[in-house]
Amino acid sequence: MKLREYGIEIGTLPTGKKNCITDVIGVKVGHVTLDYPIDESGDEYACTGVTAILPHGGNLFKQKVTAASYVLNGFGKTTGLVQLNELGLIESPIMLTNTFGVPSVTQGTLQYMLENNPEIGDTTGTINIVVGECNDSYLNSIRLFPVKPEHAIEAIMKASSNQAEEGDVGAGKGMVCFDYKGGIGSSSRVVNSGENGEYTVGCMVLSNFGDKEEFQFQRYFNQVNSNSTTLSKSTDGSIIIVLATDAPLSDRQLLRVAKRCGIGLGRTGSHYSHGSGDIILAFSTAHLHPHVSNNSAIAHHQLREDHPVMNQLFVAAAESTEESILNSMTQAKTTKGRRGTIVEKLPFL
Repeated sequence: MKLREYGIEIGTLPTGKKNCITDVIGVKVGHVTLDYPIDESGDEYACTGVTAILPHGGNLFKQKVTAASYVLNGFGKTTGLVQLNELGLIESPIMLTNTFGVPSVTQGTLQYMLENNPEIGDTTGTINIVVGECNDSYLNSIRLFPVKPEHAIEAIMKASSNQAEEGDVGAGKGMVCFDYKGGIGSSSRVVNSGENGEYTVGCMVLSNFGDKEEFQFQRYFNQVNSNSTTLSKSTDGSIIIVLATDAPLSDRQLLRVAKRCGIGLGRTGSHYSHGSGDIILAFSTAHLHPHVSNNSAIAHHQLREDHPVMNQLFVAAAESTEESILNSMTQAKTTKGRRGTIVEKLPFL
């Protein structure tokens, strides 16, 4: 169940109807989950997957969205961030997977985009594929490369605007958060701008970070965490945060909003440890940028920097990130992976 079904509310802003990143109109999410033994002994196990986030349902290469990324701690192996930050645009689905799955997911996403855009690399330029990752090797036989290019294509094809599945699904299948089962989590907030109506901010996380001792368990559940199990993970873990909004923001303004996601991450107990790749991707659906145009200039409106709504968007980013992380844990089930390893769901749930 989601956090609010336990009577726990985060922050002060109202959520969207689905309390999900898909509350931002046009955004779609699709998952492919891999959960099966790889060898006869069962020691090697596929406990991983792919998640696709589509900023809108049209052709993303031909109609790009404004975007920015922010790196809290750079211990990560993402693709596409250099061009994303240079041009302030996203032109492909945002893909999430495990660390060693990045090449396969990049290839599969590229194949999908080439099939739908035959001009790429021929009569026009190449394409910038964006893939984020976390290390799920505690549960998943990551060295055996269970994620294939076709899984990326399948995740894109499955994407819908319905309330997205959360917990141990898609890229979140093998992830661990604060020594409990983590994975995919989502939440949203609605901001009233006054004369311009309402804006929605939606967040989706891939949570795979932290130790039990860091987790602010008592703050949320009003009881002491009596579960003494501490996992002997070999790395500090990571988190990928994807923030979507329909507010008309420039890439520079999106960067400012993205930075506030770190507040929500910190509230849960994270301190962005040495080996943790903590990366935020943010985009706005307010403006679609055509790949081809005869105009030498473009004009569109954006929010004033000093308008009170900007502060509300900052609050929305922090609150939705915090709740997304908690939803990734409350939605996840106890999971068994490689070599019989088990990661328990949150206790008392």
